[in-house]
Amino acid sequence: MSAVTVRHDRLELLAGFAVLACLAGLLVAAMVGHHQSDDGGYPVHASFSQIDGLTVGSDVRLAGITVGHVTGAVVDPKSFQAQVTFTLAPDVKLPTDSAAIVTSDSLLGGKYIALSPGGADSMVKAGGVMTETQGSISLEQLLSKFIFSVTDSLQKSQKAAAGKPPAGSLADEP
Repeated sequence: MSAVTVRHDRLELLAGFAVLACLAGLLVAAMVGHHQSDDGGYPVHASFSQIDGLTVGSDVRLAGITVGHVTGAVVDPKSFQAQVTFTLAPDVKLPTDSAAIVTSDSLLGGKYIALSPGGADSMVKAGGVMTETQGSISLEQLLSKFIFSVTDSLQKSQKAAAGKPPAGSLADEP
C-alpha cells in the first residue's frame, strides 16, 4: 500500500465518523425536543379506557389545530383507567361538557387527543377534569372483529347449505 492510499483510507474513515457523530447529535436533539412540552398552557386531566399509542408529547387538537400536548399518563390502580394529563393553550376555553377522544393521525400514524367542544356555560378550569372521553380504537381489534364476523357468517352459510340437498338433485323434483 502506498502512502497516498493509506492517507485516503484514513480520510474516508474520519469522514464516516464525522457523519455518525452528526447523526447521533441530531437524534439527541430530536429526542430532547420531543419531550419538551412546556407550551405555557394550563393542565387538564381525563380518564380513558384505552390510550394505545398516545405518548407524552402527543398533540391535543381542537378543530384540527394543535392547542396543547400530553404531559403525562399513568394507570389508576383503583379503576384501571389511563389517567392522562395534557395542557391547553391559555386562550382555549372549553365548556365542561366537552369531549376528549383519542384518535389516530392516519392508518399508520401516531395518536393524538381530539377535543370536541360541548355546550355548557361553565368552562374547564386549570387542573380540571374532562369527564366525557373516548379511548382509542385499535386497528388490530377492528380487523379481528371483522375477520371473526366473516368466518362466522361463512360457517353459518356452510351449515345451512349442508342441511339442504344440492341444487339439481332428485330431491328438487316433485
